[in-house]
Amino acid sequence: MTKQCLTWALLIVSVFLCPKTIRSESGSCDLSVIRGNSMYNFSLPSPRPNYPHGALSEDGFYKLALNGTFLWFQLCDQMIFNHDPPRCVGCQGCGGPLHCGMKCNALVAEKIEGYYVCTTIGQHSTTNIAPIDEKDLRKGVVVKMSASNPTNKCSLSVSVFCDPSRTHGLHSIDKHGTCDYVTELWHPSGCANIISIHGKGLGWFGTLIITILCLFGGYLLAGSAYRYFFLGIRGLDVIPNMEFWLHLLEILQSFLGSLVGRWRRRSQDSQNPYRPVRR
Repeated sequence: MTKQCLTWALLIVSVFLCPKTIRSESGSCDLSVIRGNSMYNFSLPSPRPNYPHGALSEDGFYKLALNGTFLWFQLCDQMIFNHDPPRCVGCQGCGGPLHCGMKCNALVAEKIEGYYVCTTIGQHSTTNIAPIDEKDLRKGVVVKMSASNPTNKCSLSVSVFCDPSRTHGLHSIDKHGTCDYVTELWHPSGCANIISIHGKGLGWFGTLIITILCLFGGYLLAGSAYRYFFLGIRGLDVIPNMEFWLHLLEILQSFLGSLVGRWRRRSQDSQNPYRPVRR
């Protein structure tokens, strides 16, 4: 019974009590980040005043053209072309020649030997969102999309800066390396919805306790792994200093049992007004 209790205690320490990252993502373009007593919520597809589709283009795609390079992309979703579809060679990764641009998030076309050649640089399944500046979350977020083909390492990063009054940008295309493209957009959807969570955190004492428990759990896991793989020990004996922890658990059980016994005796004495008089 004692060994089973110790095993459950180790599981609780190592799995449930260790703090996870404070950043949580509920969708490819939704992001929540906690800083101090505030939670910064970003949701690029959510409607805004005058922008019913959020940061998504109402046309179904954004288009940039600069120095013979054409770039089409859509934030948070696949592109839709009701007019002016891409006309280029090599669109197999994004809808093929009949539906070019309809099966990806981002597509770039460059002129090679007189022909425009397409390269898929973004898929919805590979879209990631992160703050532009971890130290200043009010700046906005950067959306990075990349090709899902292992042989295609291309990507597109769109920095969506916060501008609460209007949308502008998409005036330049920067190319890094072979086919990593970067552009910028200012949009109200880049502004975070800030929620105060004052008084709902763990506090310094709770954080200290969880940190100590996590360090303890890490020590047990590392020691157990060493004894299992390098010393060949199996069973519950794989836990380092097993005898010490069992002895400590027995002392704790004895101490708690003593406290419970004292409390019960005091409770019984308080309920019985006729106590024997000692002579």
